[in-house]
Amino acid sequence: MTPPRPSRRLLVVAVAVLVVAVALATAAQAAASPVLVVSGQETGEELLVTEVDDGTTVTLEYMHSVEKTTVRDVYVVEGDSLRMTRMEFSSFGWGLPARADIDGRTTDGEFYITFEDRTYERLDVVPGTVAGHTLVVGDEEYDLVERSDASAVQITVERDRPLRTLLAYT
Repeated sequence: MTPPRPSRRLLVVAVAVLVVAVALATAAQAAASPVLVVSGQETGEELLVTEVDDGTTVTLEYMHSVEKTTVRDVYVVEGDSLRMTRMEFSSFGWGLPARADIDGRTTDGEFYITFEDRTYERLDVVPGTVAGHTLVVGDEEYDLVERSDASAVQITVERDRPLRTLLAYT
């Protein structure tokens, strides 16, 4: 005895549902707002997920271990990457740019240098209790030391979260 063949109508409906699901997933992907994700390097646990847009400023602020002065590494979200645009600092010393490298001073009197071609798909940071690493995303400030328990983190920009979420439930 031969097993019954599915009807043409059932096949047409199944294909239509599949086409609609793919179209919805594609639309969700295209309309998805990117998110900045901070996750533990060893565990992969997401410690911070926050929406960003292209052009959102992301600043990593910390105290220089030798000079004991504040350093700010300033990035801008561009697509799935973070582009470093400038570094701000208030003293010269070990691991900081030389006087010849500076581009100017901020209104607060800090030195700064600018960058054009430093783009990162992933930033690796080891937040330290002495350095007191803070992450500023737009106007929101996050204590990386507290969130990570002073463990290594990676910072990425993701756009495929809605598609991954949809596929996880199918």
